[in-house]
Amino acid sequence: MAILKILQYPDERLHTVATPVAEVTDKIRSLIKDMAETMYDAPGIGLAATQVDVHQRIIVIDTSETRDQLLVLINPEIIASSGISDYEEGCLSVPGIYGKVQRAESVTVKALNVQGETFVLEAGELLAVCIQHEMDHLAGKVFVEYWSRLKQARALAKLKKKQRNL
Repeated sequence: MAILKILQYPDERLHTVATPVAEVTDKIRSLIKDMAETMYDAPGIGLAATQVDVHQRIIVIDTSETRDQLLVLINPEIIASSGISDYEEGCLSVPGIYGKVQRAESVTVKALNVQGETFVLEAGELLAVCIQHEMDHLAGKVFVEYWSRLKQARALAKLKKKQRNL
C-alpha cells in the first residue's frame, strides 16, 4: 500500500471527468487500498480517485468515529434524493478552506463494491453530503465552485498564500 499524492486546487486535473470502471480487477482493488490509506493519513473522510490523478469512478469514504468502516463506491450513481441541507464542507484538495454548500439532505446511491457486486445504499446527514461531494469530484467539480466568484477568489488567494509560506 502507498500514500498517494493528492492534487491541490486549482490544479486543472481536478476538472477531469472520470470514466466508469469497466471491471473490478486486482489492480482496482490495490488502488482502492492506496486511496483508503491516503484518506486516513491525510486525515479525511472521503477521497475520489480524481483527487489522486486517477480518472476512474471510484470513491472511498469513512465517516465513522472509529475510522474503521470503509465504504467503497465504484461507478456510483445517485438514483434518488430528497430534502435540502446546508453543510459546512472542507476538502483534502482545498486544505484549510471551509464553507457552506447546499446539497440534498438524503440520497440513494447505486454502486459496485470491491467484489464488483451491485448494491444500493440509502444515506443521510454527513454520509449523504460526503457522497455528493466526492461524486462532484468524479464529475470534475470542486466544492468551492458552488460559491460566488468573489468567495472563490478569496479562497484561492488564501491557498496560494499558505503554499508560499510552506
